[in-house]
Amino acid sequence: MTKQTVSRLKDKTIVFYGAGSMAEAIIRGIVETGVATPANIKVLNRSNGDRLIELQQKYGVVPALTPEQKNAALAESDLVVLGIKPKDSVTALLALKPLLRPEQQIVSLVAGLSIQTMHQLLETEQPIIRTMPNTSSSIGLGATGISFSGSVPEDGRSLALEMFGAIGLATVVEESLLQTVTAVSGSGPAYIYFMMESMISAGIAQGLAPEAARELVVQTVRGAAEMVRLTGEDPADLRRKVTSPNGTTQAAIETLDRLGFPGAVRQAMDRCAERSEEMGRAIADEALTR
Repeated sequence: MTKQTVSRLKDKTIVFYGAGSMAEAIIRGIVETGVATPANIKVLNRSNGDRLIELQQKYGVVPALTPEQKNAALAESDLVVLGIKPKDSVTALLALKPLLRPEQQIVSLVAGLSIQTMHQLLETEQPIIRTMPNTSSSIGLGATGISFSGSVPEDGRSLALEMFGAIGLATVVEESLLQTVTAVSGSGPAYIYFMMESMISAGIAQGLAPEAARELVVQTVRGAAEMVRLTGEDPADLRRKVTSPNGTTQAAIETLDRLGFPGAVRQAMDRCAERSEEMGRAIADEALTR
């Protein structure tokens, strides 16, 4: 989206309940692309006022520092973006419940927190947009899975897609698949970083200077991703094109395969999805005790 694009989000008031790195990534995206109006964006957290002032200085958003300002921001905004930690979600939602109006839309960034659990805690069918973004959102190259409760109107869906489109790619999926989105793209950057760590270490062990090893690996990963994106070809086809019979690449790929690389990736992603489900159940269990 360009700055010249007319956005329906510009006239909406937004409050970020939590001011961590993901909240900042979204704020940066929607402000720098002109999707939203800084003066219409309020930010609050539990106690770190300095962090709110920092965001105000960077992006022109409005800090809510006092309890009265926080309650007013939550009660009056069109969209409430939950950027809290999973362990704090039950307490936060219970505190939010008496402040909400029926038409306010909640955008959740909280891993594992289901729409059902949110409705249970709020005791209402509040319009909820559940998302799973990733850390690459901080540079505008994020990948976000989005699911909607049945009470989210079509306009609300469009607003959510505008918001997350400002920080990368946004894809609508069934809520039951958000665990898979977590395994694929939510945690995915870390898998790539782990691979890069290993490649850099191996390059150094074979004699490259650390800086040279890092630069070569970074450019290799960047180039490989762009090849997939720009050509539209399947990664398997691109791999086969650069794997000459009995060549160096084939020797490397055969070693990775023999050591169980594909299976290890699958097991890691399965475990990631399982952990997301476990976190969701823990939040739901806590909600039942309230």
